[in-house]
Amino acid sequence: MSVHSHNSLTDAILETIAYSDIFDYPLTTQEIHRYLTLIPESFEAVKHILDDGGPFIKTGEYFSLPGRQEIVAVRMQRDAYSRELLPHALRYGRVLGSLPFVRMVALTGSLAVMNVSRNADFDYLLVTAHGRVWAARAFAILFNRIVKRLGHTLCPNLIVSENALEWPLHDLYSARELCQMIPITGMNVYQNLMRANRWACDFLPNAFVESGSWLPENPMVPVLQKVFEFFLLGRLGDRLERWEMNRKIARFSQQAGFGEETIFTSEVCQGNFHHHGKWTREVFEEKLHALTAIRSGEPTITAGRL
Repeated sequence: MSVHSHNSLTDAILETIAYSDIFDYPLTTQEIHRYLTLIPESFEAVKHILDDGGPFIKTGEYFSLPGRQEIVAVRMQRDAYSRELLPHALRYGRVLGSLPFVRMVALTGSLAVMNVSRNADFDYLLVTAHGRVWAARAFAILFNRIVKRLGHTLCPNLIVSENALEWPLHDLYSARELCQMIPITGMNVYQNLMRANRWACDFLPNAFVESGSWLPENPMVPVLQKVFEFFLLGRLGDRLERWEMNRKIARFSQQAGFGEETIFTSEVCQGNFHHHGKWTREVFEEKLHALTAIRSGEPTITAGRL
């Protein structure tokens, strides 16, 4: 998505708050600095603008758009619920990381920012060995069938191989997804992923400083993972990979929502049939237009989910 040029740091702060408002997610001073769009400004400069007041409202430690103070309570409720779910999501993520051909697992989506609503799925990004995207996906889906019996749903909705780490679309939505994800396994691959997507710093220059430097070393590859991979590395594995890929792509191509935000190749399986990126871009553009009215003192901005 294109981000409007800023005439001032205040404009950048307001746009940053507006983007998170889409998800009913007011921001703290630290978060506004981290997610600040386009401008690599210091924390002190951001704090100075926020302390002086402006076209935004402070409720406790959170900043929101005028007329949107009620989302502070929404965020606090979702944060409490997210804290209940996070240990489950991390545990499932570690299991996903031990499945055959999976090289990295990261938690994505609303739970990654502690903003999940009731009955939400657990979204994951998986990085796999080259030539085994679809085999790894099959194992992940099988594990999900087991997890569903426990009342949870796993959605590995983006699976890429180690040879396809760079995001195909360079925009603010993708940059936010990258910086917000929580790596669970495969920390060395996670660092490669971030290096392959340095373009995201152009959109969020404060979000990726020393990204990944704190991450621990990778644990040893589980024995069962090695055993399964041994039997599926050769021609048998190649045939199974092609068979799974071809049958799934044929099925997905008939599914509602196929097209704009779905990518199915030998290197990438991206099943965003609900077009979250497009929806976010459209609502953000509406909010950017509404900001002009706010700056001129006209009635307040529209609600987060239109």
